[in-house]
Amino acid sequence: MPDPPAKLDAYQKRLLAFLSVATFFEGYDFIALGQVLPNIRADMGVGTETAGQLVALVNLGAMLAYALVRSADRFGRRRVLTVTIVGYAITTFASGLAPGPWSFAFCQMLARIFLIGEYATSMVIAAEEFPAARRGMALGVVNAASSLGGIACAGLVPHLVKAPWGWRTVYFVSLLPLAVAAYARRGLRETRRFEEQGGGAQRSIFEIWKTPYRKRVLQMGAVWFLSYVATQNTVTFWKDFIVTERHFTDKGASDVITPAAALSVPLVFLAGRYLDTIPRRLAAALVLVVAAAGTWGAYTLEGRGPLIAALVVTILASSTLLPVLSAFNTELFPTALRADGYAWSNNLLGRIAYVTSPIVLGSIAESVGWGAAIRSTAVFPILAIALVYAFFPETKGKALEETAAPPAERA
Repeated sequence: MPDPPAKLDAYQKRLLAFLSVATFFEGYDFIALGQVLPNIRADMGVGTETAGQLVALVNLGAMLAYALVRSADRFGRRRVLTVTIVGYAITTFASGLAPGPWSFAFCQMLARIFLIGEYATSMVIAAEEFPAARRGMALGVVNAASSLGGIACAGLVPHLVKAPWGWRTVYFVSLLPLAVAAYARRGLRETRRFEEQGGGAQRSIFEIWKTPYRKRVLQMGAVWFLSYVATQNTVTFWKDFIVTERHFTDKGASDVITPAAALSVPLVFLAGRYLDTIPRRLAAALVLVVAAAGTWGAYTLEGRGPLIAALVVTILASSTLLPVLSAFNTELFPTALRADGYAWSNNLLGRIAYVTSPIVLGSIAESVGWGAAIRSTAVFPILAIALVYAFFPETKGKALEETAAPPAERA
């Protein structure tokens, strides 16, 4: 199937806006956990090692989202996206009502299932509905909206925690996505590729392992895993590190996080443009190098200026890594297996790092502190670069039907 014209039509522009609004809340939630973690620890008497375990339980939702993401290949992208937005709003609101640390983590785990499902489905829709020449731009803009959500969270948290409900207020604002979903979903259509395929069929969860794409699942999963070890933990534990080890106040931490997030946004928006102008593999290598540098700098440098600079790099890397790797993950699988391939590679194999690394790093931090523990993860993005160049073909500017050809059929 040929790609549509490179110029975006009215529906594609509305779709881009809707997907951007949806991922805005993904960015908000991603930053929120790290922002309120010191407050939750103080309020509920949670130690460093237990904090790592709580984060691991929350992150388990990213793996459990597998079933939700792959269901988009059966029930359609539109239906699954709507369910994820509503589910995220309800479970996040429930997080603010949790009476203890483990009930909070459980509610957040459920919220993470819907949140990651929403993000992955948005990536699939963006890949299928936008032309090859603008696909990177669309993925970049949608991810940049996630960064805007992070900025909003970083700026609002110091004020929200002062409200009568304290840190819980951060999660009560999750009712906003319900209003957005109720209004915007009316104009959302099923993707053209999914409809022309004739809808989805029920498949075994292991069917993809019987196809030529099984190696691609392992390769993509390994790159996601190595990338997440650094980027996930760098952002999640930074405020806890800066408050407990550098003795910053909530306001002092916000004075670093907020300008860093704001300064990173223009750079994140440019990431989509870079995806469409430079080779995909080069883009991945550049972002992964930046991720390694940001991880090291955010937990090593001192002083407000250097820390802001380090966080700009960190947020830039964690935000732009998603569209770069999502581009590969959506382009290297056919329409019938696109959501399934994304779910296996990202939600199951890649997100193992989400669950296991916080436990390991929390245990290490109990002895050496967050700084030394997180700095050690800077090597993992560098290892991921080697895998990208070893396994991934160049996909820039090519139609999905070409990039998704089985590996054995490639010239």
